[in-house]
Amino acid sequence: MAVDKPTNRKKKTIDPIQFEVVRSALIQVTEEMAAALRRSAYSTNVKTRQDFSCAFFDRNCRPVSQAFTQPVHLGSFVELIPTSVMNYGADNLEPGDMLVVNNPFGGGSHLNDVTVFGPVHQNGELIGYVASLAHHVDVGGGAPASIGPFREIFQEGIIIPPVKLVKRGEINEDLFKLVISQIRSKRVTTGDFRAQIAANTVGARRLMELIDKYGSKDFDRYVEAVIDYTDRRTRSEIAKIPDGTYTEKSFLDFDGFSDDVVNLQVEITVDGENVFFDFDGSDKQRRAPVNSTKAMTFAACAYALRALMAPDMPVNEGFYRHIKMNAKAGTVVHAIHPAPVVGGWETQVRVNDMLFRAFADGLPKKVPSSTKAMMAQAGFGIIDRETGEYHCNYEALAGGYGARANSDGPDAVQQHGQNTENAPVEEVESHFPMRVSRLSLIENSEGPGKYRGGLGMRRDYQFPDDPATFTILSDRDIQGPQGIFGGLEGRKAYYILNPDCPNEQSIELSSKCVIDLKPGDTVSFQTPGGGGYGSPFERDPRAVLKDVIGGKISIDRALDMYGVVITKSTREIDSDSTQKIRQSRTKTRRLP
Repeated sequence: MAVDKPTNRKKKTIDPIQFEVVRSALIQVTEEMAAALRRSAYSTNVKTRQDFSCAFFDRNCRPVSQAFTQPVHLGSFVELIPTSVMNYGADNLEPGDMLVVNNPFGGGSHLNDVTVFGPVHQNGELIGYVASLAHHVDVGGGAPASIGPFREIFQEGIIIPPVKLVKRGEINEDLFKLVISQIRSKRVTTGDFRAQIAANTVGARRLMELIDKYGSKDFDRYVEAVIDYTDRRTRSEIAKIPDGTYTEKSFLDFDGFSDDVVNLQVEITVDGENVFFDFDGSDKQRRAPVNSTKAMTFAACAYALRALMAPDMPVNEGFYRHIKMNAKAGTVVHAIHPAPVVGGWETQVRVNDMLFRAFADGLPKKVPSSTKAMMAQAGFGIIDRETGEYHCNYEALAGGYGARANSDGPDAVQQHGQNTENAPVEEVESHFPMRVSRLSLIENSEGPGKYRGGLGMRRDYQFPDDPATFTILSDRDIQGPQGIFGGLEGRKAYYILNPDCPNEQSIELSSKCVIDLKPGDTVSFQTPGGGGYGSPFERDPRAVLKDVIGGKISIDRALDMYGVVITKSTREIDSDSTQKIRQSRTKTRRLP
């Protein structure tokens, strides 16, 4: 019988200080990529709203570090990069090469989200891949900004499989011209593409510096240690979620072409170290802009789980491996070719909202009430009469966040995995021949509760001198965000053409439409408020008074929804009347 010979070789240990240095350095690589992309981009959507993401993958295409600008993109990266490398062939990539891809059915999201990525080599050895994803303000298709109620993917814009945009450090000009020729906003899009290339170049340079400092073997050891560390942390965090099965249903108001709601359903199983998300029972995909890709839905699962964990929890392969998902191909949560997917983010964020509600029974103190739970996308195209340039603008608007177990929901914020900023009025007006004639919180839009939901936002787009094409791709115009544990729903969304005109001239628009505007027209985009948490009759009357004084709710709403009597002359609480009203209403009215 063979006997193993003893060896005096010891496995090299991981130095904890060096481990933290390398771990932080890997994160800083992607953060510096993000800074380079933001500072060199042209579009407001990228340079100001931060609608982009950056990441580093090891040579096996495992995610190692990510810049947390847009969490909704992170699940897309996890599938897109390995799939693209496999389809293109790692052997076909040389130092300095970069591929461009936006294929929704190869690990991507909608066509506006374009990824540029490439290999990083050091002394002829493949280290890994750096990637940057940016939402481009236009990628062609049937409407300016490339969003709208389309019936199939071909109407949504240019579809790019993994192709070589940069070869040995030089842009492939023929391919670049072909791509840009399909796009309306050529100057801005060209600048954003070059910003993505610059970001990847910065990332590759920083990684090579790390290799020079530590050597490739030690670098690989510490990358593996970072993933293992995250794996252990993830197991520990999942163990804090009560084992069991959690179910929930949700829906979108309608798909843009029919009046049918878009049904969503999930069953979540927690088994101690893994979390399984099963979307069986969700509707089949539609010939309408409400289909989420598999990567989008996975991103919702990853974000929801990550949000329930410790704030300093890393996100890489060690985290993602504990997420299991079943989303049947051909459904609204896993669309297949040639389904339109431009509005898949509307579905994705509603899935996010549904996942939190599903966890409510097991983690009531951690989950919020329903948020606006939609991207709330607005886009327009307009030709500058002086320069002849075709301008496109895109933004996703903020709305009310859901209330929590011990605090009100924030007003007018981007929710869940969005994490983008609101576009400043001054910047938008300086770049386009239009005006933002009104920007405000919406009074009485909160979902009443012991803790109220956040207020929605109103943003009016006015085009005083030139015709324009305006697109709305959103939802919530039939029902507002739900409350939780006795909280009430927030105000629904409204989309109105010429809102300040006489009633017969104002037109309520659909949440999914493309309209042609004439000079002088205004589109009012009004987002919903967040749902409430707990019974409104349990809300501290002083908090109700503060909201009245702050102009967030009216005196009448304080009485009707919270049972709080506030005198109009002095704006003080009538404590005796408040107590009587609350007692009588509690007896006669059963809150949900």
